[in-house]
Amino acid sequence: MCLISFHWQPGSATPLTMAANRDEFHARPARPAQFWPEHPELLAGQDLEAGGTWMGVTREGRFAALTNVRQLPAPYEGEISRGNLVKDFLTSNLAPETYLAQVHMNRLKYDGFNLVLGNRQECWYLNNRTEQAAIQLQPGLYGLSNAQLDSPWPKLEFAKDALSQWLKGLDSGSPNTELATLLNRREPYPVNLLPNTGIGETWEHLLSSPFIVSPQYGTRASTGLQIHQQEIEFKEVTMDAQGTAVNDVYFRF
Repeated sequence: MCLISFHWQPGSATPLTMAANRDEFHARPARPAQFWPEHPELLAGQDLEAGGTWMGVTREGRFAALTNVRQLPAPYEGEISRGNLVKDFLTSNLAPETYLAQVHMNRLKYDGFNLVLGNRQECWYLNNRTEQAAIQLQPGLYGLSNAQLDSPWPKLEFAKDALSQWLKGLDSGSPNTELATLLNRREPYPVNLLPNTGIGETWEHLLSSPFIVSPQYGTRASTGLQIHQQEIEFKEVTMDAQGTAVNDVYFRF
């Protein structure tokens, strides 16, 4: 994923509400979300090049989502695909803190990442571009893009505000859009508002929109996830290179 906004409220009727966009090169093959035949408890899309995933949830309510950290020149080159971070947690029985302690020890084996994971009781965050160990998140509204948690990038501020407004609409019984397509703003932001991550002004501008459309690289999937106390709702919409929805799947279990 390259843009995530989530509301974490343990002990409530809905501990987790998450909206996310996955951005990737269109040439990289992927499978839409499904329960994996080899891991029947795991619901996620799959990167068919490296075998991992960017976001997923299990029948028991374990969840994980990943974004890349954009930094050029990169301080090191990872040797393990970052998609394994999500898959390995969701197919394990390790407690979130234990799992992330192991990841932190091996963090230099991966390219830059942000990782959010947990269950109905705990939510944790780890960024491998810092020395800081994983932190347990308190209840609240959070956002992730391609820097650290809650970095004030325009697209991230939009994502958090969009989710906040959606939740208010839900409380009043009238959300104005689907959670899965909440982050569908396609307009880039002015260059003077953007970070300098080393990729050049043209790419900074292109990647500044919450939903990215370009022939080579763009938003490939948009996902909405709600983990309630008694059930889970998951919807994923898959897009083509023109930003047109070509497939969607919905699960409630």
